[in-house]
Amino acid sequence: MGKANTVRSKLILSAGLFWLAFLGSFAHAQTLDGVLKKMDAAAVNFHSAEANFIWQQYQRVVDETDTQSGTVFYRKTGSDIEMMAEVKQPDHKYVLYKDGKLQVYQPNINQVMEYSTGANRNDIESYLVLGFGGSGQDLMKSFDVTYQGEEKVDNQPTEKLQLIPKSDKVRNNFPKIFLWIDSHGISVQQKFEQPQGDSRTAKYSDVKIPTKVGNDIFQLKTNKKTQFVSPRG
Repeated sequence: MGKANTVRSKLILSAGLFWLAFLGSFAHAQTLDGVLKKMDAAAVNFHSAEANFIWQQYQRVVDETDTQSGTVFYRKTGSDIEMMAEVKQPDHKYVLYKDGKLQVYQPNINQVMEYSTGANRNDIESYLVLGFGGSGQDLMKSFDVTYQGEEKVDNQPTEKLQLIPKSDKVRNNFPKIFLWIDSHGISVQQKFEQPQGDSRTAKYSDVKIPTKVGNDIFQLKTNKKTQFVSPRG
């Protein structure tokens, strides 16, 4: 009789643990669906944005972090995406993405480095709006997405998502990507993990959506002496 009770207790415990795990997975799935829906709604209404940013590049081999800060502007018209980032610290420069071309302007040496995105244009543009005007449904097409729970970023409530790229090429560069999504469906923090323990982190604050951005915002203030350089290879 004692053995029968023990076996029955184990079966009940096992069943209870199974249903707890099932309900936990179901709750996470429901929460993930809610976050993706918020991102979908944000994407539909996304036309322009302005935010302050902090970009950090961590290199594990030397255990150092390079930090840049400034202001970034986004504009989306139909399927066309434009971005202008003014890096104010530590070195003043501008990073402009427009018409499938990436340009980095360094006023102190009056030089613009130009990079054509070519066949990678769609991929690059999808990363520009990753969690920042991109939809949740598009996210699911390119990544295996899991819900990581609630987490505060600078005392702001967010919901954390883990992204595993479905593309082998992308996964070789960024095995994991994390997004922290606020209540409006916008990613206020992003982390791109790289091989060998390196990582890139972008944090956004004072986000204004929508905002007024004129055509002059998405133009480099160059002059006749500015040198334009297109690297080979």
